Amino acid sequence: MKKIRKASAMLLCLTLSMSILAACGSSNEGSKEASTSNTAEDVKKEGFPIVSKPLTLKMMSQDLGIQDWTQMPALQEMEKLSGIKMEYNNATQDSFLTKKNLVFASGNLPDIFYAADLKPSEQVKYGSQGVLIPLEDLIDNYAPNLKKILDEYPDIRKSITTPDGHIYALPNIDLSAVWYRGPMWYNGKFLKALDVTEPKTTEELYTYLKRVKEEDPNGNGKQDEVPLSSVKLDDLRMYFFGFWGMYNEDIYVDKQDKVHYPFIEEGYKGYVTFMNRLWNENLLDHETFSQTNDQKKAKGVKNQLALFSDWFPSFTLGGDPDGSNPMMTPVKSEIADSPVYGKHPGLSTFGTFAITSSNPAPEASMRWVDYQYSYDGASMFGQGPENILWKYTDKENHVKEWLPVPDGGGRDEYRGKITPNNGIVPPGMNRSDIYNGLRSDFDLWLDKENAEKLLPIARGPFPSVYLSNEEQDETSALRSDLDAYVKQMEAKFVTGQEPLANWDKYKAQVEKMGGNRIVEIYQAAYDRWNAK
Repeated sequence: MKKIRKASAMLLCLTLSMSILAACGSSNEGSKEASTSNTAEDVKKEGFPIVSKPLTLKMMSQDLGIQDWTQMPALQEMEKLSGIKMEYNNATQDSFLTKKNLVFASGNLPDIFYAADLKPSEQVKYGSQGVLIPLEDLIDNYAPNLKKILDEYPDIRKSITTPDGHIYALPNIDLSAVWYRGPMWYNGKFLKALDVTEPKTTEELYTYLKRVKEEDPNGNGKQDEVPLSSVKLDDLRMYFFGFWGMYNEDIYVDKQDKVHYPFIEEGYKGYVTFMNRLWNENLLDHETFSQTNDQKKAKGVKNQLALFSDWFPSFTLGGDPDGSNPMMTPVKSEIADSPVYGKHPGLSTFGTFAITSSNPAPEASMRWVDYQYSYDGASMFGQGPENILWKYTDKENHVKEWLPVPDGGGRDEYRGKITPNNGIVPPGMNRSDIYNGLRSDFDLWLDKENAEKLLPIARGPFPSVYLSNEEQDETSALRSDLDAYVKQMEAKFVTGQEPLANWDKYKAQVEKMGGNRIVEIYQAAYDRWNAK
């Protein structure tokens, strides 16, 4: 019976795989037939429509299942503008990776991969095999909006150029983001109750957290305050690393272009020493390594948390967003030139769009996606077409206002019905002026907090670099064991299971497991990137 069930399962998997590939192949053939008459001469280099003859292309993307893409107003409007019809062969987020791998393996390719999260290794592999076509000449000749951004921000161009000198996939570019992880927030009520201004050093931070523990700032007569809480330190590690001069919780590069692996450096030793001090005095939540994020937030709703990480303080403390709970100012430690902050690198994802060797009209495809790197295209794909969720109050100066949500529900939820740019990362760009007039008082307060507290000490921690296939294989092999060991030892150092007197022994073990070799590999990759 086991053999029969096993054979049946294999047959089912094979049938499913063949069905998926057949669907990809049949619709791809249809798009080719509909597009054979189009040539580069049929593609306008500016203006709409993009093509002088009807064109149908096959797209493969991730899909949240909120709305049929053929019924999305943003995509319907894009078809009217461009003259290009898209046939969508989407997959759910859970199944997309499997489906993508099957498509690559079969050779029955879509014309376009969209929001496909193509990893650097995939770009290098399938680009060198000719499955994905080079895009740099198409960018220079058919993508004026993207080209303008890349010319203005040459580091982005370097970051999407593979070691063989080609660009095989396009990024999502965010020119306004400051953080890519939720920052740390103070409970403003606690600061006020204790009549404390924000700490500026690690010692002042320790003193404040100790007062929280001892002086009942929530005023309920119980010692139930939690000075600092976390979930396995994953939510605070990057922010706290900056107190000891480290720009990232992983590989980072300093202002002298030197690459660092932080877990063997003096800054990291200072970090675990401080966290162990907080743990020993019960200032760091002793449920840190066992609780879920929801359990941490439940303490915030009960007004027990003094310092915590989240995207916004109201997500943990409850209530409406306002400026009453300050963003934490990074504090200075004994490490010279601290604190620092690892800023959002400007690339949200850099494998969002690619053109395959099956595509009959690469020039038209590049013009189509380039619209999403313009102000108008970014507005339409980011917020939906005009007059659904928003309208202009001053079109000349790009000032907008929100409109009531048509079904009376949440704006973000409704946005998922009108544009694919919701819950997945598509190609395109984001910048602050796209939201002129749409930003709340809280948004403007956040801008001020970022400008005062983070931007003066910020630096992109590490650019998006490409490793060669050999380097990728070596780092993957090294890090499979090393990353697990480092995280395990962090918990042991912080909780005291491993005495800090054993630091030198730990450091030697990390170096033996490949810590120094990882630095060498990434230094070489960074130097190649920096030399472009």
